[in-house]
Amino acid sequence: MDLSAFLYDAVHFIVLLGIIGSAFLVVKFKDLVSATIALAACSLLVSLEFFILQAPDVAIAEAAVGAGLTTAILIFAIKGTRRREEY
Repeated sequence: MDLSAFLYDAVHFIVLLGIIGSAFLVVKFKDLVSATIALAACSLLVSLEFFILQAPDVAIAEAAVGAGLTTAILIFAIKGTRRREEY
């Protein structure tokens, strides 16, 4: 196996570990804003994985909609609600 194939596989593995790790953080965070930021990171890593798999159009759509728009909508929705501790 040559060096370029090894680096390709290593980057693949690191990105996949990042996706799994950020998805785990989404579930573990109790604060909704922190979970939303972790979800955005997961979406960006999925977008990077699509780019690595040579699907740049899908990567751009995932980054724009998954990481950008969805994160903004969730942050605005969370900020528009009250926390349970404030009752």
